[in-house]
Amino acid sequence: MTLIPFPRLAPAAGLAMLLAGCTSLAPPPATPDPALPAHFDAAPSEPAGPAVGDDWPAFFTDARLQARIRQALAFNRDLRGAMLQVAEARAAYGIRRGEPLPAVGLGAGGMRERVPADLSLTRHTSYGTQYQAGLGIASWELDFWGRMASLEEAALQQYFASVEVRQAATLSLIAQVAQTHLLLQELDERLRLARRTVASRAESRRIVARRVEVGAASRLSLTQVDTLLNQAEVLAAQLEQARAQQAHAMRLLTGETEPAASDTPEAPLQLGSAPRAGLPSELLLRRPDLLAAEHRLRAAQAQIGAARAAFFPSISLTALAGTASTDLSRLLGASAGGWAFMPSLTLPLFDGQRRRNSLTLAEARRDEAVAAYEKAVQNAFREVSDALSTRHWLGEQLALARDAVRIQRERTRLSERRLDVGATTSLELLDAQRDLLAAEQQEVQLRRALASSEVALYAALGGGVPRQDTAGPAAPRDSRGE
Repeated sequence: MTLIPFPRLAPAAGLAMLLAGCTSLAPPPATPDPALPAHFDAAPSEPAGPAVGDDWPAFFTDARLQARIRQALAFNRDLRGAMLQVAEARAAYGIRRGEPLPAVGLGAGGMRERVPADLSLTRHTSYGTQYQAGLGIASWELDFWGRMASLEEAALQQYFASVEVRQAATLSLIAQVAQTHLLLQELDERLRLARRTVASRAESRRIVARRVEVGAASRLSLTQVDTLLNQAEVLAAQLEQARAQQAHAMRLLTGETEPAASDTPEAPLQLGSAPRAGLPSELLLRRPDLLAAEHRLRAAQAQIGAARAAFFPSISLTALAGTASTDLSRLLGASAGGWAFMPSLTLPLFDGQRRRNSLTLAEARRDEAVAAYEKAVQNAFREVSDALSTRHWLGEQLALARDAVRIQRERTRLSERRLDVGATTSLELLDAQRDLLAAEQQEVQLRRALASSEVALYAALGGGVPRQDTAGPAAPRDSRGE
């Protein structure tokens, strides 16, 4: 073989690189119109307000809750799994990104052969030795129709989708920690009310028991007081059980392995400025789950381009440049140089409709991704509308519950005065205290439910999760140029 200088091979190699990926058969990126109304339905008598802050600490201002959220973001196992899925998608994109480039290898080898006399032209047994070393490109496919470019774009969009899935997991974790924190505070306050009632009824039982001893009250009165005391003790035990379960849930969310030294919140939850009714519905498009659905749709569209490109000829190149000699000492000599250049073109004529079915499958998956995106948009709009409506009507219920507590406290005060002057029995006071406890318990539950609706609305609008790692490996760009 004759050695061809590498400068003379450069134009051919450059032309091959230029032809690779010069066209694409993928449909243009398009996102279906979500067809949302201009604004969310406004609740009665509720003005529009500011949107949620850019990050969660601006919304969750309670210091203890912030500490719990930070610990959960650092140690939660589910979130760690979502982060590993991002790393997996990033590696898959890196593999696809490297496929259009030629795989160049350096190799060396030797061969010793024996040719029998029956096969030898000289009719004598012959022996041969050959040594070779070279630099080669093994079957480099020219991406003339954009097949590999489409697969790379699909992998990139899947990577972007995995990033948004991780953002959605982060937002969900923040909301779960906040909701659990609220439940712990509610149970703490209800426990304080229950324990206070138990103490009050225990004192009432002591007084009634003394009156029974002196014949001033009947045994029936004592059994009635015992019944009310037992009910309060049962309620306290139930609240203790619920409190322990929520504490266990908080430890799971935050990744704690040991119970906290003090798990009782010291102050009620304080939330920042919450979004109000009348917000533009375009705020939904910032939700990570919608962005993930959009990237999956773009990945499906890119897969269509790869399926279309399979109908066109496949062009590949194999090249080798190096040295070969029968004598190892002359392997690196100038006269031992050689090269080989082997282009090939392949067009399958019959494949049992595999290519046609692959294209049909890619188009069906694209249509499925469109339907999934539209459903995600509708579901997001419903979640926000539900959260706005829930918050409004919980506010109405809380106002009524506070009136009920005020009324029951006044009733209890009057019953105490009537008992002091002998105008009534202790049973009337116990009945008033029972109704007061129920009203106070309901008021606490509604306050927690209203705060929970604020958290639900924060999550439904996409929260304020910081956007991180939205660029792919080696700074890839989104097809939108963002």
